[in-house]
Amino acid sequence: MAVKSTSGEPLLSNGSFDHGFSKSASLAKLLLKFLMWVLFITWAAAIYFFSTEFVHNLFSKWIKLTEGTIFGITGSIFLGFSAPILIISFLAFIYVAAFSSDDFGKKKQKFPRFRLWTFPVLVDGPFGVVSAAEFIGITLFIVYVVWAITSYIIQASNMVSGFPFPSKEKSYFMLEIIGLRLGSIGLFCMVFLFLPVARGSILLRLIDIPFEHATKYHVWLGHLTMALFTLHGLCYVISWSLQGHLRREMLDWKDIGVANFPGVISLSAGLLMWVTSLQPVRKQFFELFFYTHQLYVIFVVFLALHVGDFIFSMCAGAVFLFILDRFLRFCQSRTKVDVISAGCRPCGTIELILSKPPNLCYNALSFIFVQVRELSWLQWHPFSVSSSPLDGKYHISVLIKVLGTWTGELRDLISNITEQPQNDSEPQPNRITACVEGPYGHESPYHLMYENLILVAGGIGISPFLAILSDIIHRISEGNLCLPKNILVVWAVKKSKEFSLLSAVDLRSISPSFLDKLHLDIQAFVTQESEPPLRVRLMRTLKFSSICVKNGSCMSSLVGTGNNFWAGTYVILSTLGFIVLFGLVEVYYIKRFGIFAWWYRGLLFTLCMIAGVVFVGGIVVFLWHRSEKRNSSYENLAVDDNKKSNISMCKEATLVDETSKVNLASFQTTRYGCRPDFQAIFTTFAEQMGPVDIGVIVCGPPGLQSSVAKECRSQNLRGKRSAAVFHFNSHSFDL
Repeated sequence: MAVKSTSGEPLLSNGSFDHGFSKSASLAKLLLKFLMWVLFITWAAAIYFFSTEFVHNLFSKWIKLTEGTIFGITGSIFLGFSAPILIISFLAFIYVAAFSSDDFGKKKQKFPRFRLWTFPVLVDGPFGVVSAAEFIGITLFIVYVVWAITSYIIQASNMVSGFPFPSKEKSYFMLEIIGLRLGSIGLFCMVFLFLPVARGSILLRLIDIPFEHATKYHVWLGHLTMALFTLHGLCYVISWSLQGHLRREMLDWKDIGVANFPGVISLSAGLLMWVTSLQPVRKQFFELFFYTHQLYVIFVVFLALHVGDFIFSMCAGAVFLFILDRFLRFCQSRTKVDVISAGCRPCGTIELILSKPPNLCYNALSFIFVQVRELSWLQWHPFSVSSSPLDGKYHISVLIKVLGTWTGELRDLISNITEQPQNDSEPQPNRITACVEGPYGHESPYHLMYENLILVAGGIGISPFLAILSDIIHRISEGNLCLPKNILVVWAVKKSKEFSLLSAVDLRSISPSFLDKLHLDIQAFVTQESEPPLRVRLMRTLKFSSICVKNGSCMSSLVGTGNNFWAGTYVILSTLGFIVLFGLVEVYYIKRFGIFAWWYRGLLFTLCMIAGVVFVGGIVVFLWHRSEKRNSSYENLAVDDNKKSNISMCKEATLVDETSKVNLASFQTTRYGCRPDFQAIFTTFAEQMGPVDIGVIVCGPPGLQSSVAKECRSQNLRGKRSAAVFHFNSHSFDL
């Protein structure tokens, strides 16, 4: 309501108030972003130039200035190298919570907003498809490593040349100094190693990099870090071998200084993880890779014992953020989730529909991790969601193609249950014990940022695109904000029986009026059939069975991408709890009893990190869980009615007739015995649309990604603007 003066003129209109509020919000957003950038650049610059004499002198002055606190030198180093990344995380929660990312359609962008992230620079090579932003990051890391090693070698050479030792002794000393410096460089690289693998990390949400994209950064950094640590160890091994006391040095566990034997254990665990993570080994022996990668606990703990608390505090911030994420994932994954529907489609693909709380949000580019305890208590497998959030707020669905041992056993488990007699009145309890982590994914819905979309899928890669299409069609039908107007789906499959997956999108409840606002074209290519077989014509009349399994609960909302208030409180209070605990241990135990052993102080430091998360963070998680339960109690009646409806639906689904659905097949054109010609397809689409932005999303094997990325780059060089965004699919490549 406007406030008026005595003359009847408005003193403050709603429009002017809204404009002023919007201007203040924009200013606050800009200042917050500027503060985070300043912190990050300062922190990164300190690491980047740490090998220079100037930064080293500044660091020495910083130590002298701050080591008088109760935390001592460990606190000084932690404040300089780990605290900045934690402070950025705190500010990121404020930024994400206060400034929603749902402004994708408020104004039309002349050029793609994330050009550096979506423009492919390298499409072939050891790094796979690399965007411009990723290429810049790779270059900076290579320059840093080369610069730091060169700088340290020059410094070591100048220092050793002044010693009055024999040349042989100088060479031994030179090797050990170089090994020491390689270890310090590896320690700084380890800071970035743990950041990408925190699945619900607020930092990934801040820069809008989903976990499935960030895993390749972890792989790159893992190779770099382990190469540096291996060279670090080799330098010492060679030096000790030449001096004739290799065994004594390797088994040494001294109190003052670096303890060698814990370093040997840590490096051995790291080498096992590194070797089994190489592509040939991981592809052939995935379970071996998965189980040996759990040695990261040994790697981190014994690294802390090896270097002591004050050196370990250089990378402790990133490790602490990972521990926070891992504990929250542990809490979420304890919940046994109701399986609303589980069945094998006619093409052999498994469909799981899982129960979720209405307040757990996700978007069409999200994915979840699924565990089935009847198959394995340790294995978690990621799958893209195939449902849109607008399909229903009480469920989430995934499509799973049978490719390996785990998926084959899941199919057999479901098939065996469907063949057994069931009670028609109630679902069978505990026939499939499913647990879920997530959802994770893009913070911003990239598929809604372009008026013109090309979706390229290979096989089961169509799964996330079914969610995208359903989301867009629902938005248009309901009159919600939605930019896409022209969508081309390019789908390559081996056998035409996979076309039945299109029926997973149910359009019965959607008004056909969306056809006036959306032009949809699905071009399907069958590579291993020259003509449509008879069974494909009969596929739509086939029926498939499904089961319902009641485990007693829906998915837990305890996820880093969930409630921003509780997630932020969990991170901040856990951090404060860790700092307070370490302060108490420092004052009342370490100083009081004169604890001086480096390795023991490193162990205490690590235990304080874990205790801060488990005890203080655990209290926050408990309150968070209670809050979510209390909030959901107001909707219990709706949820119960929905579950009854879902159960009824599942019973009817045991004899589902696919012809009863209005599906996406009416938009499909099929070509047999050929592969898609991306140059012709992209050029034709660009010519039809004119000089516009074209968003390209691809989901499929690495070869398909490379082909699409190469054509996107070619289109850009020809002046046809396109943006390639690569979406994760668990069946196409390993994590």
